[in-house]
Amino acid sequence: MSQQIQFSAQVDDHYGGQRLDQVAAELFPDYSRSRLQSWIKNGELTVDGQTRKPRDKVIGGEMLVIDAVLEAEQSWEPQPIDLDIVYEDEHLLVINKPAGLVVHPAVGNRDSTLLNALLHHAPELATLPRAGIVHRIDKETTGLLVVAKTLKAHTSLVNQLQEKTAFREYEAIASGVMTGGGMVDQPIGRHPTQRTRQAVTHSGKPAVTHYRLIERFRAHTHIRVQLETGRTHQIRVHMAHAQYPLLGDPTYGGRLRIPKGATSELIEALRQFKRQALHAKKLGVQHPETGEYCEWEVPLPDDFKAMIKVLREDAASDR
Repeated sequence: MSQQIQFSAQVDDHYGGQRLDQVAAELFPDYSRSRLQSWIKNGELTVDGQTRKPRDKVIGGEMLVIDAVLEAEQSWEPQPIDLDIVYEDEHLLVINKPAGLVVHPAVGNRDSTLLNALLHHAPELATLPRAGIVHRIDKETTGLLVVAKTLKAHTSLVNQLQEKTAFREYEAIASGVMTGGGMVDQPIGRHPTQRTRQAVTHSGKPAVTHYRLIERFRAHTHIRVQLETGRTHQIRVHMAHAQYPLLGDPTYGGRLRIPKGATSELIEALRQFKRQALHAKKLGVQHPETGEYCEWEVPLPDDFKAMIKVLREDAASDR
């Protein structure tokens, strides 16, 4: 599958002396600098009909023409997997991801992922990087993901995520009773010895997580979490670092702790809850075409709500 891209623009005189790739980025802001550089190198972005190099200077008055073909990124297979679509138009798609669904194929999960499902739902996504997926949530985390349906939307959404203008709010259940909300501002990088884990490390990338209390229980706290950054496993790593690991987290949660005096119902519920209690509840972005701010919200999944109910009943029994 392929998609034809054709645009043209004339270089204003005030751009004289600047690099071609820099000017192209100004004149064609819907496309990333790296993609424009690739088109220049491949002769798919020409200057007055001539092939040039990205670093070549313009003088002003030239006509830049893009005549490019977007080919399918990889040979991923479309698969008929049900999607809970919260919103869709010709530019973007918002999904409510269930627990257990991997977002992108990787070692150990070559298919049956959200990406495979997206290609079945909208085959044209094959021409976009990662089929339009611009951010991820973990396999066992539930909630909202936005997917680009055009290259323009992809560039816009990636920029919003990088510039921290996208709004992402989660709900989680943490182990331990908090006295108040707070912030974790600690860099996150790959664990020095366990390569499948992330960790707070001085060599990591900046990461900031804000959390607020919703409800306290006997030995757990229901919290609302907002991200400034989007590092791998960020909430899970930061809350564990703050000594409040997420309930059910098999990687960062440590051993299961049964509260003293817990009801039999709570003990059973805690033992049966095998995933991190984390849900991407709200998502807000600037629409890549209209510029309007759009926000979506989805309810907590059933297993999360059931756990809150049992925790609340256990807390009431302790009074």
